[in-house]
Amino acid sequence: MSDDASDDSARADEAMADEAVDAGTDTGTDAEAMAERRLAAWRAAGRKLSAGLVRPLAERLADVGAALETAGVGEGWTDLYGNGVVEAVEERVAGLLGKPAAVWFPTGTMAQQAVLRCWAGRTGSLAVGLHPLAHPVRHERDALSRLSGLHPVPVGGGERPVTAEDVRAVPEPFGTLALELPLRDAAFRLPTWEELTDTVAAARERDAVVHVDGARLWECATWFGRPLAEIAELADSVYVSFYKSLGGLSGAAVAGPEDVAAEARVWRHRYGGQLFQQWPAAVTALAGLERELPRLPAYVAQARRVAAALHTAFGAAGGPPWYAVLPEEPHTHQFQVWLPYPADVLDEASVRQAEESGTALFGRWRDRDGVPGAAMTECTVDAPGLAWTEADVHSAVTDFLTRL
Repeated sequence: MSDDASDDSARADEAMADEAVDAGTDTGTDAEAMAERRLAAWRAAGRKLSAGLVRPLAERLADVGAALETAGVGEGWTDLYGNGVVEAVEERVAGLLGKPAAVWFPTGTMAQQAVLRCWAGRTGSLAVGLHPLAHPVRHERDALSRLSGLHPVPVGGGERPVTAEDVRAVPEPFGTLALELPLRDAAFRLPTWEELTDTVAAARERDAVVHVDGARLWECATWFGRPLAEIAELADSVYVSFYKSLGGLSGAAVAGPEDVAAEARVWRHRYGGQLFQQWPAAVTALAGLERELPRLPAYVAQARRVAAALHTAFGAAGGPPWYAVLPEEPHTHQFQVWLPYPADVLDEASVRQAEESGTALFGRWRDRDGVPGAAMTECTVDAPGLAWTEADVHSAVTDFLTRL
């Protein structure tokens, strides 16, 4: 999932607070009014599962000030066209992922286009294998093909990650296999470690380079039971985001070989990403690596407890006709909830609950094609959610259902 602000349809979808506003997809007077209510209710709620990212600008400015201290930024640090603090982020990411080099980008869409162009030049193939639900396919307005001349090739399908069998079954050649970990639009699902290594091996059988779309890679270590560097070692290059899980203002990085990093810097400049200064984003990225990265395992564990409590609460007497919490045991600190009501009904109930009780249980709901009369929301559990008990979840669900 990308940091690219030009993608209005996905820009506000990346965390629980983004679900609460998602102004980029709400159109019309009624929808805009609901978006404003949702955001105001979320901000004012005293109890919520996620702090979210859509906060008043004064608070974000305070975040930057605090980040300067958390990141250990000294008086002599600089930021001119990617030196100083930006270089510090690059070095930190390269070390965490066990790669020779890393390159800062202002957006994830730009980062992945750059590195995939680099691999296309090395493999001699413009074809990139991607799951049909992958972010570049669904949320970037055909940027790979229209801007970079790359050719997305579908690999796998359905609500599951790419498998080795999927890779072997593709009837046409591709030079790079891009794996999204986790696969956000498939309920943040991850393969098992064995499945992942088999998939990478299948790509190698086809002489394909492997790139990981790791916008949310930071929280995957718990599922795989391995350090980030060991996960990243499977791939030739890895993209990571700094705002989705780490709470940075924006920004992304690509880690990989020295020669690929050097060329990626050239493409960054060509795409307009060589900004004069980016220190607010860079220092919040460093602070997130210091503060939030060590907390992610606790968020994942709590997300599993919250998901289990939602299961039992919805299954209690008087619950909805049916429900789904996907995955049943979350793979990361994010998961989906499905209920058999239209999105506007569920939106109104969620916002009224936050407004009237001060508890924000769910964010924005979405109707989904192929599932008439049902809607889905994405749940994220981070620092505020650690305080929730099973009883808190049951109470919030009971109150929410009375508002339908």
